[in-house]
Formats: sequence, structure tokens, C-alpha cells
Amino acid sequence: MASPEQTDTGYRYFSEPRAAKWLYGGTQAAWIWLVVRLYLGYEWINAGWPKLFGSEHDAWIGNGAAVKGYLTLASTKLTEGDHPAVAYGWYSSFLSWVVSSGLYHAVGWTVAVGEVAVGIALVLGAFTGIAAFFGVVLNFNYMFAGSAGVNPLFAILGIFLILAWRVAGYYGLDRWLLPALGTPSEPGRVFRRGSAPPSDEESRRRVAA
Repeated sequence: MASPEQTDTGYRYFSEPRAAKWLYGGTQAAWIWLVVRLYLGYEWINAGWPKLFGSEHDAWIGNGAAVKGYLTLASTKLTEGDHPAVAYGWYSSFLSWVVSSGLYHAVGWTVAVGEVAVGIALVLGAFTGIAAFFGVVLNFNYMFAGSAGVNPLFAILGIFLILAWRVAGYYGLDRWLLPALGTPSEPGRVFRRGSAPPSDEESRRRVAA
């Protein structure tokens, strides 16, 4: 393990292992994340498109019958037994409240639009880390509600994309979006207009970080 770097604040930071740097921070590995992105993006679009525009439209964003039916099942039958599919009482109570309050209509819209939006963003490689994060949030909610299926695999792939957010969209729109918009800690070209360019010393510190 590499020795930690001492900083002026007293904190210590360990450098990334070479393999992690290659996989999560090097453009030479971007093709790997392109494959993961396209697969996961296609699956999200394939799951959400029928809910928005296809045969499942009415049951999800019309009368919401599919959503209400499953949430009712998840908050009652799936909580029974020694090893229930819905293992947490607080989440079961939350699902019951969603049904009784009528918010299952909003849940249907959120799921349908969210799945398609996440899928499109991943396929295009636009804000890949953010899209993958919201995809993982959906996966975990599905799993908490007792639906496993493909969700564990999708969640794992999504977490990997979050870790590789710097290069996961390199073969996509992030190749231009990230340098232009930047991050909260380092604004991109759009937000640096009118301000003084960073000094050579600042540039070296950013690269070293």
C-alpha cells in the first residue's frame, strides 16, 4: 500500500492503486464502461418505455392499478413469514402510506419517466454518474419492496458506473459536458468565463489531486 500524503490540514490521503486509476480514471478503460452503459441503458429504456407509451401505460400512469396492486401486496402478503420479501417494517409502513394517500399515481409517473430518463442518459453518456446514481436508487427501492429479479445486477453495474463517472461517458456526451460544466469543486469552462485562469501552481495541484 502506498504511503499517505500529508496535507497542510493534517489529514492524510492515500493515492489510488494503479489498477483502480486505470479502471476508474483512465480513458483507456472507457470502452469497458461504454459496453456497460449501453447494456444498462437499453435495459432501463426497455423497462420504462411500455409504461410511458406502450401496453402498460394505463396500469402505470393512467389509473395506476399496477402500482397500487403491487404496493398493496408488498405491504401485506410480502411481509409475512420468517424470511419475508419486504424485510423492513418501516418500508412496509411507507408503502402502506403511499397507497392510502393516493401517491401511487405519482410513484407510477416517477418510475416510468425515471427509467426512461436514466436509460437515455446512460446510452448517450450524458451525466453518466448522476444517471447511474438515480438508477441505483430505483433498484434499491425495488429490492426494498420485495422485487429482486435483475435489480441486484443492475445495482452493481450502476455502482461501478458511479465509481467510474470521470471516464464512463468519455465515449459519449460527457466527453464535452464534463470539461464544459465541471464539478462542484472544480467549475468547467462555462463557469470560469470572466475569471482569471488558474496559475501553473494551481493547475499542478489539481492534477496531483
